[in-house]
Amino acid sequence: MCDRPLASFLTALSMALGVAAVIVVLVIHRVAVEQFKQDAQGYHFIVGGTGGRTQLVLSTVYHLDKPLYPISYQYYRKFIDGEYEPYTKAVVPYCLGDAFVSGDRKFRVIGTTPDLFDKLIYRDGKGYKFAEGRNFERDKFFEAVVGSAVARQGNLKLGDTFNPTHGLGGEGDKHREFKVVGILEPTQTANDRALFVNMEGFYLLEGHSLTAKPDAEATAATTTPEPGAPTVGYDNDGNEVKPLPEAQREVTSLLVLANDPMSAFALSTTINKSGDGNQAVAPTEVVTGLLENIVGPVQVVLLVLTTLIVLVAAIGILVSIYNSMADRAHDIAVMRALGASRASVQTIVLLEAVLLAVLGGLAGMVLGHLMVGIASPFVESRTGVALDMLAFTPLEFMVIPSLVVLAILAGILPAITAYRTDVAKALSGTR
Repeated sequence: MCDRPLASFLTALSMALGVAAVIVVLVIHRVAVEQFKQDAQGYHFIVGGTGGRTQLVLSTVYHLDKPLYPISYQYYRKFIDGEYEPYTKAVVPYCLGDAFVSGDRKFRVIGTTPDLFDKLIYRDGKGYKFAEGRNFERDKFFEAVVGSAVARQGNLKLGDTFNPTHGLGGEGDKHREFKVVGILEPTQTANDRALFVNMEGFYLLEGHSLTAKPDAEATAATTTPEPGAPTVGYDNDGNEVKPLPEAQREVTSLLVLANDPMSAFALSTTINKSGDGNQAVAPTEVVTGLLENIVGPVQVVLLVLTTLIVLVAAIGILVSIYNSMADRAHDIAVMRALGASRASVQTIVLLEAVLLAVLGGLAGMVLGHLMVGIASPFVESRTGVALDMLAFTPLEFMVIPSLVVLAILAGILPAITAYRTDVAKALSGTR
């Protein structure tokens, strides 16, 4: 191996590149799966209107897809002071439809209530914390809280203002400004790349209100205020602002935290059987199905392709060592003449193959994690998935043992050639 440095280096490099590709696929898949599963924590189910379950989860939890048809505000009232209230511990409404544009990046703007950060957790029992500032207040209609990625990539600081753009595409008219009063600590969830504004102010933006309907139900809802809802609010200059009447409101979806799992099951079953067009969806079930039916098969395909790269590198080891056997015949003969057994010579050739594979494999593992670290900022800015270059998967510990077996198989043919070397012919220089 030392007498063929260039050939050995190129052979080990091809193995390193193949192993690096395997590592990148394994690490990205594990991190992506964990984040997708952990993002859907802190509540039992989501309530949304007519449409697909997957679309509801993607638009509400991951801020990726178009929202479904909205649900009425009167239906939302059922969860806070109506027939569903005894089953719930917290209900957080989402209102979608706007975006914040900063350069070539677009972030979702979500109208909600302070309960999102006060009453819900985001993963593993952790509650939301603020790196700077505080939660917005219910009677301060034009206050906002922004995720850590938005603050960093959108150049927003505490006290700054921003103007949401009408429409998720970021191509509509700009609304009146909201003031940033809080910046969240990183949560490693999709909420890092979203802006959360006071729902009361969201309703007052142009194009967000419904035409008033003077029917009995709307009148009753308007004359019975929502518990805790402000009857008057203030803009960022301290001027009084009246909230939008409830008859002109609607919400996109609801995050529902039930009292316990049994209450969650009973309530979601009741909602899905009501036949009113609304649906309750457990996000973890949808995410699991998405990962098993789409992400899993894609990972298998990528692993097959990267494994083929490693196999090609192993064949390279075989060809490299086998082609060198003719040049080594004299050296092998000298070793035999000095007392080395055929088995010893064969073992040396196999060890060379193993050494090339292991060195290439170790270099590939380091290179793979470095590639993950280099790609992390780009992936996080585009998808919200934060990659950790030091994240390891259990399957990685199988890489080196697998390479040893593969190298032994690749080295068998050259080893047999060395085993059969004719000492007399090699020493005499004849072939």
